[in-house]
Amino acid sequence: MIHVTFPDGASRPFEPGVSGLDIAKSISPSLAKRTVAMTLDGALADLAAPIDRDVKLEFVGRDDPRALELIRHDAAHVLAEAAQELFPGTQVTIGPVIENGFYYDFYRETPFTVEDLPVIEKKMREIIARDRPIVKEVWSRDQALDFFEKKGEAFKGELIDAIPAGENLNIYKQGDWLDLCRGPHMPSTGKIGAAFKLMKVAGAYWRGDHNRPMLSRIYGTAFATKEDLDAYLHRLEEAERRDHRRLGREMGLFHFQEEGPGAVFWHAKGWTLFQTLVSYMRRRQKAGGYQEVNTPQVLDRALWETSGHWQTYREHMFLTKTEDERTFALKPMNCPGHVLLFKNGLKSYRDLPVKIAEFGIVHRYEPSGALHGVMRVRAFTQDDAHIFCSEDQIMREALEINDLILSIYGDFGFDDVVVKLSTRPEKRVGSDEAWDKAEAALGKVLEELARRGLKTSVQPGEGAFYGPKLEYTLRDAIGREWQCGTTQVDFNLPGRFGAFYIGADSEKKTPVMVHRAMFGSLERFTGILIEHYAGHLPLWLSPTQIVVCTITQEADDYAHEIAASARKLGLSVDMDLRNEKISYKVREHSLAKVPVLLIAGKKEAAERLVSIRRLGSQEQGSAKLDEALAALAHEATPPDLKTA
Repeated sequence: MIHVTFPDGASRPFEPGVSGLDIAKSISPSLAKRTVAMTLDGALADLAAPIDRDVKLEFVGRDDPRALELIRHDAAHVLAEAAQELFPGTQVTIGPVIENGFYYDFYRETPFTVEDLPVIEKKMREIIARDRPIVKEVWSRDQALDFFEKKGEAFKGELIDAIPAGENLNIYKQGDWLDLCRGPHMPSTGKIGAAFKLMKVAGAYWRGDHNRPMLSRIYGTAFATKEDLDAYLHRLEEAERRDHRRLGREMGLFHFQEEGPGAVFWHAKGWTLFQTLVSYMRRRQKAGGYQEVNTPQVLDRALWETSGHWQTYREHMFLTKTEDERTFALKPMNCPGHVLLFKNGLKSYRDLPVKIAEFGIVHRYEPSGALHGVMRVRAFTQDDAHIFCSEDQIMREALEINDLILSIYGDFGFDDVVVKLSTRPEKRVGSDEAWDKAEAALGKVLEELARRGLKTSVQPGEGAFYGPKLEYTLRDAIGREWQCGTTQVDFNLPGRFGAFYIGADSEKKTPVMVHRAMFGSLERFTGILIEHYAGHLPLWLSPTQIVVCTITQEADDYAHEIAASARKLGLSVDMDLRNEKISYKVREHSLAKVPVLLIAGKKEAAERLVSIRRLGSQEQGSAKLDEALAALAHEATPPDLKTA
């Protein structure tokens, strides 16, 4: 007999080989009906899988969050079946679950187009309605190779060859259709439900190799309920409406060109916004005791070998060789330069912590297909800082960084923040002992943050190659998560460069290096802000805060007076004196997301009034000029400079 332990701690004996479905039926027919999978010692498994050892078992219902991956995985299989049923001769390759959905790659003479999606989706619904059982079989390698060869599935043969000898080859059948798959799956196709949709078609090379055949990749999404699907589709529509690339063009902020792939061409308005962010962060850092510095863009290969970047990060670096045969790299990170700054001059324990900050421009090679507006670029500016301290100062410094980050995010309207601890990756530098100390230090910080009520989690293996890190992930107005700030504890880099300070015992000590970023990439944070606010930036961030629009030429002199008075108060003002209808001017400046229009006509000029129109509002108010400008000047004051 084997013993199965349930989540409530109860244990029952069963015959070896009993399935999860058998156990569910023995407890309750209704339990068996609503269960779609199980976990065995925490690992998700087919409900029909035989159990031959003592285990902890938990049943997974279709409404369990863990079932969502199964719903999407099964939907991918149904997509493949539908494609082959509708288009004979289509070969299937792989069809994984991805974030928010799934895809399947197909090979056929005529690539799929977006017009094929409604037809395939209709066939998928027919297959789901058949509610065929999904059954797992284990085949031998020869059996599987023979089957797929006769079927003309050349790609499956290559996948089978890549499976290590001795591993089972799992075949999942749904009616007459089958596929090679690790699993697990739900009991039948009907469990998928109706809350799915095919989204788009794209090209994808087999194995990601441009020398291999081009495949048709069909993307889809699936959810447990129609309400969840509708909410997701609404978020996509909203995300498209907020796309920073489109808004950036409409607002006249930036553009991109093939001559500088992955680099931003900032227009005057965009650069004004960028410098507003820099000025804000500069003030916050200065108040926090940071010294701003600047380090070279191009540094010798030897430095990157010492830091470990050459060995672990070289594929992301831009390299150049000079006529004297020296190899240099554009810096992908500011860290090594800051270590050299710390080393310049003798430091005592009394000098610690030393806080060095830089708005450093870095370059990292990203594949062309990964570039995405200002969110994913090859050249960007980091609000980077490094704190050189002793081990016993780590906790205090990390908590101070935390408080500063949360305060900054609050100023920009981000109050929903999760702090995630990322631990040692497989590819790293330094000893396990050093990593143990660094992870223990940040683990204590994470515990304190959780005690304070912050949302926290752990991400195993996601740390930087030189140290573990706390990642600050913020949620925007439509619920998307963006990882921005980081705090990284590094016991490795200072020692690799021979950095030291003189301790209280007059002996040389190696400092701990705490890497810190707030915005992260300023380019990316700019994009996040544009999308978070849908272009309706707060007045203090808007590059053009006011446009003075005239109704008649008789108000032109008054418009100049309004603009001059506003500029004296520090407001950014443009004028629109064109001989156009006021409705045309309002539409144009609204498209450019100008937050405030001050409208002046003959009456306003005579009475020293302004009509005020806010972005996004159909209403128009009126106020005395001096009062209106004073109120706008107060509103436009950055939050860190406001006194009341």
